[in-house]
Amino acid sequence: MKELIEVMAKALVDAPEEVAVTETKGQHTSIFELRVARGDVGKVIGKEGRTAQSMRIILAGASTKLKRRCVLEIVD
Repeated sequence: MKELIEVMAKALVDAPEEVAVTETKGQHTSIFELRVARGDVGKVIGKEGRTAQSMRIILAGASTKLKRRCVLEIVD
């Protein structure tokens, strides 16, 4: 899952070397924190949050195969 988020984020930003994803695992849930360069935050969030929501939908679909719940948080 971590690699999936990194690939999606790196395709969107101008500074792909500054993309970092950290994972916090719980019993049934994994929380992924996505950090990008300050100037790229808007590109990852998108207009009205549509890009971020699309990333979350893809992540939710992929996580159902693993029978886990995954949450994506975009950190400034």
